[in-house]
Amino acid sequence: MFSHVMVGTNDMEKSKAFYDATFAELGYAPGVMDEKGRCFYVTKTGVFSITMPINGESATHGNGSTIGFSVENADMANAWHAAGIANGGVTCEEPPGEREGSLMKLYIAYLRDPAGNKICAVHRM
Repeated sequence: MFSHVMVGTNDMEKSKAFYDATFAELGYAPGVMDEKGRCFYVTKTGVFSITMPINGESATHGNGSTIGFSVENADMANAWHAAGIANGGVTCEEPPGEREGSLMKLYIAYLRDPAGNKICAVHRM
């Protein structure tokens, strides 16, 4: 359904370090910078990217928006979360753990990236 997700940042170096560290815990290579200063993480299932806003204004996070990354197990979610905290992320929501939904049980770890974007690692149990 999705081809890519792009989030804005006001500090490309800090955001790239954060995503390089968290994505390394999920088995992905460091992001690749293009000639326009954008950073891309290309996988078999889609593309995640970070950019300075092209309109020259400050990047802001979306209130109510969350981007979820699939993980294989709770240990991977916890390692992702720890790497995020160690690289400028801030924990949000409840601590990493199981959530009982109406459709299924999930293991979720939430973070805000250095630009304030809300992201999470999700394992469908």
